Amino acid sequence: MLETSARLLRLLSLLQTPRDWTGAELAERLEVSTRTVRNDVERLRNLGYPVHGTRGSVGGYRLGAGAALPPLLLDDEEAVAVAISLRTAAGSLTGVEETALRALTKLEQVLPSRLRRRVRALSTYAVRAPTDSEGPRVSGETLSLLAAACRDHERLRFDYTGHDGTTSRRVAEPYRLVNWGRRWYLVAWDCDRGDWRTFRVDRMEPKIPSGPRFTPRELPEEVTDRVRRGVSAAAWRHHAEVTVHAPADVVRERINPAVGAVEAIDATRCVLHTGADTVQSIAVHLGLLDLDFTVTGPPELVERLRVLSRRYRKAVS
Repeated sequence: MLETSARLLRLLSLLQTPRDWTGAELAERLEVSTRTVRNDVERLRNLGYPVHGTRGSVGGYRLGAGAALPPLLLDDEEAVAVAISLRTAAGSLTGVEETALRALTKLEQVLPSRLRRRVRALSTYAVRAPTDSEGPRVSGETLSLLAAACRDHERLRFDYTGHDGTTSRRVAEPYRLVNWGRRWYLVAWDCDRGDWRTFRVDRMEPKIPSGPRFTPRELPEEVTDRVRRGVSAAAWRHHAEVTVHAPADVVRERINPAVGAVEAIDATRCVLHTGADTVQSIAVHLGLLDLDFTVTGPPELVERLRVLSRRYRKAVS
């Protein structure tokens, strides 16, 4: 009986890979006869696993989606990844906290001790930054609704609260959901303004049902770049324009697009539009460029660079 159970687990592990398996291939992997494979497949079906089979020379077995969720077989790394994701979801999405924690509790109860120690170590010693814990939350239901509208190319009607607190009714064609830290953004074509826009999901109140279907537009690459820059800039508390004494292409190769935008001045200089939550962070990242640069503002950044320059000078004097 123990041998049969172990073989069923091995068979299930093979079937969970995204491909079709012939009976002969499974029999060779499991070192049994094709008749035993057919019997084991039937046992899995009785346990609730939707194993689909096709006959013929090119036939085979594949694990499909069923009406109910059967037990899952996860390897060590998959189990740890799921546990971490559930803990993250419990702290970042409204409406799913209890469900995520309940699922996490069930998973941790069956984890081997070595994996349980890894998961608990991460949850104990991976500390969230204060800015993250103060960030806005969005509901899983809202994200699901927006993702479905993107998939089905359905127009959205929603009330939107702007930076100044005013509310307006918007109609948009949704294309992409962008996650940045604790914030979610929707990239969409604003039907009233006739241009691409980025909306903070936590400021949206979608109206149900969604609108009629639309013919998708091509999402230009420059829109994607603008979104990355806009999303990061919206989260910055401090902004700076830095003249870097190097060609624009050289600077672009050394930074992530989310860190800032580079604008060429001439063949040897460019302007880096960047920012961060603190001027200390900006100063550190500028040093990591390993290029000469000139900063004229903001005053807090200039003062921070003066402090660092004195400190570094003292360190080597």
